[in-house]
Amino acid sequence: MGEVDPTLIQPPEHRPKLSSVTEAEGIPVIDLSTLSNDSITITDPSAIEGLVRQIGSACKEWGFFQVINHGTPIESRHKIESAAKKFFALSKEEKTKVRRDALNVMGYYDSEHTKNIKDWKEVFDFTVEEPTLMAASLDPHNKEITHWNNQWPENPPELREAFQEYAHVMEKLALKLMELIAMSLGLPPKRFHGFFKDQTSWIRLNYYPPCPFPDIVLGCGRHKDTGALTVLAQDEVSGLEVKRKSDGEWVRVNPAPNAYIINVGDIIQVWTNDAYESVEHRVILNPEKARLSYPFFLKPAHYTMVEPLEQLTNEQNPPKYRPYDWGKFFVTRKRSNFMKLEVENIQIHHFRI
Repeated sequence: MGEVDPTLIQPPEHRPKLSSVTEAEGIPVIDLSTLSNDSITITDPSAIEGLVRQIGSACKEWGFFQVINHGTPIESRHKIESAAKKFFALSKEEKTKVRRDALNVMGYYDSEHTKNIKDWKEVFDFTVEEPTLMAASLDPHNKEITHWNNQWPENPPELREAFQEYAHVMEKLALKLMELIAMSLGLPPKRFHGFFKDQTSWIRLNYYPPCPFPDIVLGCGRHKDTGALTVLAQDEVSGLEVKRKSDGEWVRVNPAPNAYIINVGDIIQVWTNDAYESVEHRVILNPEKARLSYPFFLKPAHYTMVEPLEQLTNEQNPPKYRPYDWGKFFVTRKRSNFMKLEVENIQIHHFRI
């Protein structure tokens, strides 16, 4: 990837204006050390009252925050990072043995195999529940279900076990954070748990090679996450930028050591009726250093109807979105990875009332 493919060059309005980017000291860093148990319901409510306020404020003002002292074993991060580096160091021929396609939607790809996204990176995707059940058709009258399975490479041999262990750790942390978010909204801690009984969550390994033209190419273009919550880990090379809600400026996120970067997704925006908004973010490239990141995307069961929660709407604050079928929505988004769409990809604003 030493030369820039013209199709990867971002339009001028999307290119990073490096001189205008500021460091994001304002993004909250939240200490979770008061949570000594996996379930918040068995913790003294008075001990986490301040923590819940911090979470609510971060979701409302930024849509992003970092968590430290989160209680997840650092060994699981070391294992997945080590295995990921070994995988991306393999030859192109070896990596493309597990290349994703329209039938096998999980696996490897890079910018050469991407139809719509102008990104300078290599990726490996895997689903948390194997198989993951998903709607097979966009026809609302067709109830056929398909099964999404992972493609595991032969090398490195430890990659599969490292991924599965990390997925279990991330699921526990994400659900713990969802309990805090529920409490910040005045809801019972486990209000959201039922949505994830048959989750469609997945994890992505992002490898961003050094790029000699970081002013005209992005590692990942500006976007919002479609799921409920994203839990991001990364190496020491920064690159994530967030569009600040207060003024629309791009700010760079410098992660605290061993921290996770959390962001609210579109589903939470709909569930909260815009109280907590999903925020645009992107990844800029480093001309000298490669970057590795690995987000966990918490997503509900395919049969979930996503709509504003009754507890958060009333006559003064009526629902702002029509219900939408998450499985159909997700399948539509996935289709865009394998074919050129003539219209804008489906977004939650298409369901706005």
